[in-house]
Amino acid sequence: MTRVLIADDEALIRTGLRILIEREPDLELAGEAADGQAALELIRRCRPDIALVDIRMPVLDGLALLRAVAADPALVAVRTMVVTTFENDHNVFAALQAGASGFLLKDAEPAELIRAIRAVAAGKAQLAPSVTRRVLGPFPGPPVPIEQLTEREREVVAWVATGRSNDEIAAELFLSPATVRTHVGRAMLKLAARDRAQLVVFAIRSGAFNRSSGTA
Repeated sequence: MTRVLIADDEALIRTGLRILIEREPDLELAGEAADGQAALELIRRCRPDIALVDIRMPVLDGLALLRAVAADPALVAVRTMVVTTFENDHNVFAALQAGASGFLLKDAEPAELIRAIRAVAAGKAQLAPSVTRRVLGPFPGPPVPIEQLTEREREVVAWVATGRSNDEIAAELFLSPATVRTHVGRAMLKLAARDRAQLVVFAIRSGAFNRSSGTA
């Protein structure tokens, strides 16, 4: 059972998300909060598997909430996904840098949102298609040293940055899914990436792939 927490200052949005979550047999509502500080306290108390976070909230905004969760060693198992109306580049980049494993817009289809929750809970990155296109452009921040990765690990990380799953990468590279998982795991360990979303950030910063084709 995946326990989901909702952090959004709009009561109507919280109600809609709650209804979606409660009708899924594998999802459970862990709690909800109308401001970022209340959400942080609730996360620390109930330790959900995933928190759905809005960007603009009173008391403590969504980005500050993401940073607080990512900085707390006791919350390392809690994954976060931004669900917001605002899609500007600053929000996308800042959310990923702050530790978000996903970024979805509030106008997403209900089925897309549920798939995203399950994907993020499973440790995968989940970005809205329009967000993926934006993120594949220049990413602000210091470059990431990737010399410590093997050539194959760099290649696999480059494919991860295109949003493909392990099975899809395995098919592209004529490898087994288990081998791809191993390369992804080693790359995450070497780069100290919390999850696949951070691995995407590192890949983009490093310039480890050809942005026109998505391959190394």
